[in-house]
Amino acid sequence: MTSKFYLALLALLLMLPLSAQKLSRTEKKIISTIEKNNEEAIDFLEKVVNINSGTLNLDGVKEVGMVFKDAFNDIGFETKWIEMPEEMNRSGHLFAETSGTKGKKLLLIGHLDTVFEEDSPFQKFTMVNDSIAHAPGGNDMKGGNVIVLYALRALQEQGLLNDAQIIVAYTGDEESTGKPLSVSRKDLIDAAKRSDIALGFETSTGFNYATVARRGSSGWAVEVEGKRAHSSGIFNESNGAGAIFEMSRILHEFYTDVKGEELLTFNPGVLLGGTFVNFDEITSKGDAYGKTNVVAQKAMVKGGLRFISEEQKERARAKMREIVANNLPQTSASITFTDSYPAMQPTEGNLALLKTLNEVSLDLKQGEVLAYDPGKRGAADVSFIAEYVDGLDGLGTMGSNAHTPQETVNLNTIEALTKRTAILIYRLINTK
Repeated sequence: MTSKFYLALLALLLMLPLSAQKLSRTEKKIISTIEKNNEEAIDFLEKVVNINSGTLNLDGVKEVGMVFKDAFNDIGFETKWIEMPEEMNRSGHLFAETSGTKGKKLLLIGHLDTVFEEDSPFQKFTMVNDSIAHAPGGNDMKGGNVIVLYALRALQEQGLLNDAQIIVAYTGDEESTGKPLSVSRKDLIDAAKRSDIALGFETSTGFNYATVARRGSSGWAVEVEGKRAHSSGIFNESNGAGAIFEMSRILHEFYTDVKGEELLTFNPGVLLGGTFVNFDEITSKGDAYGKTNVVAQKAMVKGGLRFISEEQKERARAKMREIVANNLPQTSASITFTDSYPAMQPTEGNLALLKTLNEVSLDLKQGEVLAYDPGKRGAADVSFIAEYVDGLDGLGTMGSNAHTPQETVNLNTIEALTKRTAILIYRLINTK
């Protein structure tokens, strides 16, 4: 973790009061129930992993959603499937809710889709040894969804959800968010506005860490026009520098003049230049044509920007616009930006939640929980609601190689993580 960020978090954390406590008799009953149900939870995970739910497999995403829908119905939640408009080419979202007025109002966030589409060779749950399974989407994040379900089931079996308001939101398009965001994330934001606390169950980074901050993400694209001419005349007053030299200047100045702020990164992901350039936005593939004796007429680049605050994002964008406007002779350039995920900042409310989670973990003898470095995490659904509600993320399963055909989930950790989740929820819904 970067030193400045760590020290700022530590200073805030030390200002918060600590109130350690032992497990109550009720909490010990919750733990016993989770132990009793753990084998069933792992079987449930295998079942939903074996249903392909790549983001663009709309029927598969819904099928997984219906399996979870039935399970939440069985523990007394009111459930609904929210369809997305057909033109968005995205499946819907599953919401499950229990209504009440007791304690903190909770929003628990997961997602049903995975990065593995129907044509992926990686489709089935297979055991590697007695504790590790290869599982497409098992770690990111069907395992987290199962932890939520079985934590709530343990509380329900002990009669502890009466008069609690808990909303479970499982989106169907987290891995490739449907556009416009005003439609695809409307229901999640509405739920946050009715809640006090949000808990996200994306992949865990270990028992000793939780996520109090995530960087936002934004897209950017630069297009450059040069004067097409014979290369023997490049650099003269009439022909100028050409599109590729101008694009090279822009990217070099991005690197030297925009780079440097803590937790700010930007990456040019695809670059094309020549006499003619073609790029397909849907497939993110393109081609270019040019000759060594012709001054390049076109160049384009597409990239991503990561930031920890809206202010940081706007500072970076302003510098990038300034650089793009300072063109080499006989060239012109433009830059555009597209918003995707906002930033989740490390607020005092998030740190207070971390402290509560830390107390739960210590009481369960699972070790101290610290804030994870946001520079090492990608964006997630919790970011969309961070401005409305205090939150934590990274409370899901443990595993390795997410988003790859080597993705694994550590089955031996599910019981302990479910216990942690259940006790955290129990304490929050009993806190005014």
